[in-house]
Amino acid sequence: MKVILQENIEGLGYLGDVLNVANGYARNYLLPRKKAVVADERQEKMFEHLKRQAEKKAKEELTALGDFAKKLSGVSLSFEVQTGKDDKLFGSITTKDIAEQLIGQGFEVDRRKIQLSHPIKELGTFSVPVKLHREIVSKVSVTVAKKGGEESAAPEATEAESSTDDVMQAE
Repeated sequence: MKVILQENIEGLGYLGDVLNVANGYARNYLLPRKKAVVADERQEKMFEHLKRQAEKKAKEELTALGDFAKKLSGVSLSFEVQTGKDDKLFGSITTKDIAEQLIGQGFEVDRRKIQLSHPIKELGTFSVPVKLHREIVSKVSVTVAKKGGEESAAPEATEAESSTDDVMQAE
């Protein structure tokens, strides 16, 4: 069935694309959810007009996003986390954590646009891509470091263990 997409669908196409899709896919998914319309001559003319308007608007958005991407690429985030044995993290750094720090620095970014293949579970510096648009990807530097007070906490634990050993020996 020949359809015209009314919105961007990842893996299928973009707004205004005329595609041939399976009849069942169109009838059961695209048409009821108003993600596409059946392509006839009238609909094609209407979408050509809308497409010209959308292209003009997209150019303006693209330039604005390009400026935003330049500012965002200069951002460096740092996380101080608790670590256990062999400097393994308790938990991980996720897209939600990165998005919250970006918002704290004044960059409004949806966490779904942060392209983190898997949560960060180790210390170090990482370059995390942020997909602002299908053509614009910016990189944010994320540094994961050990919490500063942890070195002093380890010796206290050994002192506490030794005092419990002394109590057990006294009994």
